[in-house]
Amino acid sequence: MAKISENSIKVLNFLKDNHGKKMTSAEVAEALDLTTAQVNGTFTALSNKELGYREEATVKGAVDISFLAITDEGKTADVSEISENGQKIAEFLSENEKVAWVKYGGLKGDKYYELAKKYMPHGAPGVVSFGVKGGRKAAEAFMKKLEVFAIETHVADARSCCLHPASATHRQMNDEELLAAGVLPELVRLSCGLESAEDLIADLDRALKG
Repeated sequence: MAKISENSIKVLNFLKDNHGKKMTSAEVAEALDLTTAQVNGTFTALSNKELGYREEATVKGAVDISFLAITDEGKTADVSEISENGQKIAEFLSENEKVAWVKYGGLKGDKYYELAKKYMPHGAPGVVSFGVKGGRKAAEAFMKKLEVFAIETHVADARSCCLHPASATHRQMNDEELLAAGVLPELVRLSCGLESAEDLIADLDRALKG
């Protein structure tokens, strides 16, 4: 499994604690302890090494720190690519007649849109949640048709992942219990990876059409 997930948690905590501060490359490298991190596109910081391209930069958003994570296959993954995929997929889903609703901070009208612009000015993350029209059974049928998205419980992998909680992590609950727990029966959670957006959208489109 790729190390993107644990790195993402480090970056999110770093952003929460340091948003708006000016920090040097050495300070960022020490705080994140990653192989490679890039802050505001102005300098690159290597863990425990100071490169000194710029003296300091202001900490802003998750994609401003577009760090590179190393996958098990030895490839590098720029989080901005994942963000772009998330945005394109959220926009596709929001216009699809088979989709009841979409939750994604990068979409205008989303309740977190303004916060996303503030904390992630270069793009929201790659996790997209949406509801399949038809409820639990329709969502289960959708999952069975996917070919590119991997069915997984985790997020933030180099490969795109998909989860239908009602038939996986929360499968022991009926619809009433799901609603009481705040989990909608039709909910599907996507974690976009590094595949092309066109391939991912084609996979979703095919699965939604059944």
